[in-house]
Amino acid sequence: MMTEHITIENYLPQIGENRMRDEIMAGLTARQKYILPKYFYDTVGSELFEEITALEEYYPTRTEKQILSTIISDLQLDMENKSIIELGSGDPSKITLLLKQIPYPILQTINYYPVDICESEIIKSVDSLTQEFSLRNICGIVADFHHQLHCIPKDNCRLFCFFGSTIGNFSMEEAQRFLNNLSAVMNPGDQLLLGVDIVKDISILERAYNDSKEVTARFNLNILNAVNRIMGTNFSLDDFYHKAHFNKELSRIEMHLYALRDMVIAIEDADCFIEIKKGETIHTENSHKFTPERIQQLCDWGGFSNYRISHDPRKWFGIVYATK
Repeated sequence: MMTEHITIENYLPQIGENRMRDEIMAGLTARQKYILPKYFYDTVGSELFEEITALEEYYPTRTEKQILSTIISDLQLDMENKSIIELGSGDPSKITLLLKQIPYPILQTINYYPVDICESEIIKSVDSLTQEFSLRNICGIVADFHHQLHCIPKDNCRLFCFFGSTIGNFSMEEAQRFLNNLSAVMNPGDQLLLGVDIVKDISILERAYNDSKEVTARFNLNILNAVNRIMGTNFSLDDFYHKAHFNKELSRIEMHLYALRDMVIAIEDADCFIEIKKGETIHTENSHKFTPERIQQLCDWGGFSNYRISHDPRKWFGIVYATK
């Protein structure tokens, strides 16, 4: 039996390009310039991130997959008639590990909703999954889950999946707001699987984001191509270099693009410019690393009083399982 219904719905036009331009402009004119990490994931950026996940230095993906490969039996999850919503779905390899643990008759009762900002990645993911699994329905949702959680179908018995420690890309204020909003759209009995990267030796952390093959550098620089398309700017990737470091006080890896020269960046159809000085940085990503106390805080923000954490043997990564 094949998957009964396959659809893709694009909600990004509801946000509009003006909102995206306003977000980017706010970041590039801030005292500490920044670009939100969601703009990494155009088609090229998504492909580069897949390369990153296979790097020897980059432990998070393979460690999280190790946990995911047995999580249904470990947690004794009942998957029958479940709707799985994967936020920031991108590469389908993680949800594939989850689906492989589900017996064929139960697979046919499952609805799957991948939610991602990149339509091409959703199309690729849906195509891959339909070749391997017979689900009841697959509905790809092209949306910005920072602003469009209301677009998620209100099925009963939903399992929300937020993998990759993407929650660590948010500031603590953003994480609190996001988890409040997520909790607000969850029904009583809905469940959450939340990936969190754990605090560990600084040298391990910094190697993971400054790999020897410089794939992460290309990934970081590519965000400027995305900005050029959206803003009509004239950023040259050759004018910047990538560097990531661990901020011990804030317990996070920070990725920055360092300017190699003074420059003035023009903006299409705008009467203003962006001035950048040599040595100035554009902050492109945070990746917070979590302690047990911080994980407790995340669950409190989401209103999850009852939760469990599954770890890999080294306790480098964790997946939080919580019920609304």
